[in-house]
Amino acid sequence: MIYKLKRYLFAAVAMLVAAAPLSAQDNGGVTRRRASDRRGQQQQQDGTQVTQRMQQFYDTDGASISDADRAWMRVIYRQLDLEKDKNAPLYFPEEPVDGQLNLFRVIMQLLADNKVSAYEYLDGREIFTDQYKINVRDMLDRFHIYYQPAKGSTDKNPRFTIEEADVPANEVLSYYLIERWEYDTRTNRVRPYVEAICPVLHRSGDFGGEALKYPMFWIKFSDVRPWLSQQMIFLSDDNNLPTCSIDDFFNLTMYDGEIYKTRNLKNKSMAQLYPDADDRKRAADSIQSQIDNFGQKLWVPDREQVIAQREAREAAARGEATEGAEGEAAVAEATKEKKEAVRSTKRSSKRSAAKVKKPKEPKPQNNSSNAVRSVRRRK
Repeated sequence: MIYKLKRYLFAAVAMLVAAAPLSAQDNGGVTRRRASDRRGQQQQQDGTQVTQRMQQFYDTDGASISDADRAWMRVIYRQLDLEKDKNAPLYFPEEPVDGQLNLFRVIMQLLADNKVSAYEYLDGREIFTDQYKINVRDMLDRFHIYYQPAKGSTDKNPRFTIEEADVPANEVLSYYLIERWEYDTRTNRVRPYVEAICPVLHRSGDFGGEALKYPMFWIKFSDVRPWLSQQMIFLSDDNNLPTCSIDDFFNLTMYDGEIYKTRNLKNKSMAQLYPDADDRKRAADSIQSQIDNFGQKLWVPDREQVIAQREAREAAARGEATEGAEGEAAVAEATKEKKEAVRSTKRSSKRSAAKVKKPKEPKPQNNSSNAVRSVRRRK
C-alpha cells in the first residue's frame, strides 16, 4: 500500500513539473530558449544566414599566419575591367534577378545595413584603421546616391534604405584590387590573398565626353567574405546554373586583372616608373612571370621530371637542327634553281642567235660597156 502511494505521489509531482512552464508562459512568465533558437530568430530578423562563427572563420583565414612563417611576400595592385569576359560575372546581373545580386549591390547592401566598414581611398596609401573609416551618409551624398533613413536607425547604428533603381551598379565598370602573394613555410605553398577591393565609378559629364573614374572606397575583403560565399554567380554562357560563389571566384584567381602598381620603396605606380606603354606592358608581364615561376622553383624535380625535361630539350635541339638543315637545303636548292635558270637563258639566247640567217649580198653583174680587155691579148 505504501509502495503504491509513493508511485502516485511521484506521478503527481512529475505532472506538476511538466505543467509549470506552460502555466508560466500563459501567465506572462519568462521561459528559457536554446541558443540555436535565438540564433535562428536573429537570422530571420536580419534576413541573413551569416553566423558569428562564420565571421570569425573568415576573419582569421589567411591572417593567422605569423611573420615568422612568411618567407616571402609580394603585394600587387590590379585593375579589373568588367568589360572583359572573364570579369563579367562580377557585373551581371545589372538588376536583381531571382535573388541574385552582383558584387557592387552586395557591398552597398552591407554598407547600408551597417554590417561592414569602408575606408577612405587615399591616392598612394591604404590605411585600414578606425581613423580612416568613412561616414556612409557622407559617401552617399558625395556620389549623389539617393537614400532614406531605415527604420530603427540611430546615430550609433546608422542604417539606410536605398532603392534598387538608385544603386549605380551600371556605372561601376571596374575595381581596384590589392592582392597579396605569400609563401607559407608551414605548408610550402605560394598562394594569393585578396586584401581589399575598391569599386570605381565611371561617370561622364553633363556634356558627354570620355567617362571619368571615381574610386569610391576601400573595403576589406575578409569583412565581406561571409556574404560573398553565399552569393552564387554564372561563369559562362554554356552553363546556366550558378555553380560558383563570388568568394571562390576571387580565391581561385578566376579574374583577369592588369597590374598597375606593386608595393615599392618609392611608392610609385607603374605609369610613373615606366612612362612608355610598351615598357609598362613588358614590366607587368615580367612581374606576373616572376610570381608564377616562384612556386615552381621551390621544389626539386624528381628523376622522372628530370628525364622528361632532358628529353624535351633534346627534342627541341633536334627540331632546331632539322629546321636549320632544311633551311640550308632550301637555300641551296633555290640557288641551284637560280643558276640553272640563268644557264638556260644563256643557252636559249645562243640558239636563237644561231638560227637567225644573214641576208646574202647580191653578186656584181658583168656589163659589156664597162668591161676592160686585157692588154696582153691584144694583137
